[in-house]
Amino acid sequence: MKILQKGIPVGDFMSMKLKELLFPPSTPTNADGYVDLSLDEYEKVLDEEPAATYIRVAELSNLDGIPSLKEEIYDGNIVIVDISLIKRDQLVLERALHDLRDVVSDVHGDIAGLGDDLVITAPTGVRIDRSRIGGRTTEY
Repeated sequence: MKILQKGIPVGDFMSMKLKELLFPPSTPTNADGYVDLSLDEYEKVLDEEPAATYIRVAELSNLDGIPSLKEEIYDGNIVIVDISLIKRDQLVLERALHDLRDVVSDVHGDIAGLGDDLVITAPTGVRIDRSRIGGRTTEY
């Protein structure tokens, strides 16, 4: 075992230095030795800075919702669509998925199923990775 000056083993010295880097002496700790961290800085929403792409969530209950979904896709947004309400009507489901595939094809985007009740559409330049860590993916 290597010993640094003052008789501190190297492993203990490194551990002490790591603690000092992560939790400087001025960081308040409670009685149990845990550090109280404030996440306020990270939770701020920057409303004044618009994003180039948004992730939108939609619930499709009939074909009347398709035009607004198309608009979001044409605007370059990622849209996650809950299709659980139209799954019982096979004709409506097929028509809705056909329309979504057409608009995604128009913008050279991508579309894939997320489980049995969700479909995700991606705009130009975004691809959906269909490989999964466990489980299966349904393609539309």
